[in-house]
Amino acid sequence: MINILLYKPLIPHNTGNIIRLCANIGAKLHLVKPLGFSLEDKNLRRAGLDYFDMSIVTIHSSFDDYVSKHDVNRIFATSAKAKTIYTEIKYKIDDTLLFGPEDIGLPEEIYKTIPNKIKIPMQPNNRSINLSNAVAIVSYEVWRQLGFSNL
Repeated sequence: MINILLYKPLIPHNTGNIIRLCANIGAKLHLVKPLGFSLEDKNLRRAGLDYFDMSIVTIHSSFDDYVSKHDVNRIFATSAKAKTIYTEIKYKIDDTLLFGPEDIGLPEEIYKTIPNKIKIPMQPNNRSINLSNAVAIVSYEVWRQLGFSNL
């Protein structure tokens, strides 16, 4: 199963969309506190529809809490600064895709601790792709490589 790790997400409807995505591809969603919203937020619930109950969502008190339970060598930090395109990696079951908050991305102190950094190609001079879109792009590639397991 793929792990999606959102570091301090801010926008509830992005996380709601990602909850729905995780339910549809069989991924686990991990959220690192503090969150910019409540899990009861109406925008999160609206975007997630009725998929919240079909998803595995775990809240972590800190990034270190997550890393202490997962292999840091199989965490892939997404960033526009990375050199490796996300399709160039051979993914494995239980890999983690790490995404930063919508406003600033991953802070440098987190980014530098992750050995694997990936990017989604974009046109020059563009800063970023919407968080829920970025998660969908990369996670579907991982799922494709894993043979769309659990279909």
